[in-house]
Amino acid sequence: MAGVAGRLARLWCSGALSSLPVCSPLQVTRFPALQLHLCGPAMRASQKDFENALNQVKLLKKDPGNEVKLKLYALYKQATEGPCNVPKPGVLDFINKAKWDAWSALGSLPKETARRNYVDLVSSLSASSEPSIQVTPAADRKQPGSDALVVTSQDGITTITLNRPDKKNALTTQMYHDIILALEAASKDDSAITVLTGNGDYYCSGNDLTNFTDIPPGGVEEKARSGAVLLRDFVDCFIDFPKPLVAVVNGPAVGISVTILGLFDIVYATDRATFHTPFSHLGQSPEGCSSYTFPKIMGPSKATEMLVFGKKLTAREACTQGLVTEVFPDSTFQKEVWVRLKAYSKLPPNAMRISKQVIRNTEKEKLHAINAEESNVLRERWLSDECMNAVVSFLSKKAKL
Repeated sequence: MAGVAGRLARLWCSGALSSLPVCSPLQVTRFPALQLHLCGPAMRASQKDFENALNQVKLLKKDPGNEVKLKLYALYKQATEGPCNVPKPGVLDFINKAKWDAWSALGSLPKETARRNYVDLVSSLSASSEPSIQVTPAADRKQPGSDALVVTSQDGITTITLNRPDKKNALTTQMYHDIILALEAASKDDSAITVLTGNGDYYCSGNDLTNFTDIPPGGVEEKARSGAVLLRDFVDCFIDFPKPLVAVVNGPAVGISVTILGLFDIVYATDRATFHTPFSHLGQSPEGCSSYTFPKIMGPSKATEMLVFGKKLTAREACTQGLVTEVFPDSTFQKEVWVRLKAYSKLPPNAMRISKQVIRNTEKEKLHAINAEESNVLRERWLSDECMNAVVSFLSKKAKL
């Protein structure tokens, strides 16, 4: 799903809220959902409080995310102009329709209440934007250009950790590039094994919907084309990786993080993990060579349940069907897995590389061809009306206040 949101993420980008002063959209942070219609007694917000809040928004250290921006926009309009009084934009005017929906949802909320809610919301964001302290091992080296990926090398193991726990480790465009660089570096370093895992409760929630907010001069067609190229290059790195590659699935996995599992040599999962590929729900098609690897691993009918109908598997179900190598109790998951991996890393590294080559090389050419075909099909899907409508429907549900 690397790119479908690019066509429609404009609905959520900061430009959609241009009438509000907001901070830079470069780094998006999830905040808890906040109710706009507050009940019970509340202090009145003076015009000065409201103006201070407007200025305070500009000073936020982190972007609050586009859902919150829509709420800020709606409250600002309600506080300054009252109930929504402009015609509803057309269905294809995604940006203005999202703004209109947010404002209209406030109904007849009084200006004073909207002003108070705006002040309270900005106050909560200011408190939430205080930086948190994260302690990481001294051996950590972060990928250039991104704090969302941490690469460590220790005990013969190179570990690539998705490091956006507040966004459920959703993949940004930069992270795609960084993972490619990390895999290229790991293929040449002195480690015997390479591990991909996530920080926090999620392994990976798939793609960040803000991936493609910058529409190039070539328009959405160019965005779809470049997205397909990036997806193809990303998956090719997993196909060609020469060392044993292990997925340590520490929580729920969605989309691309699931489909590429068929290219890993071992997949260990906590019993808390789930595996979900909701392609049809978004008008898309499979990627990561899953159109070939999944039927081969679990049989055509089980693969169809996952890839076509979007059935979510538990860790036990995924293990039974062959997608997961072994499932561990969540309470002992990290300890058991890393003890085992450290033992494996002491095996002769060249022997492991050669053995993997013997097992995998016969299908490399086929996998590259399948990857190229899947990427081309997805490029066409991203430009289709069906995909457009499915994603708009998804985003509209998410935008309801």
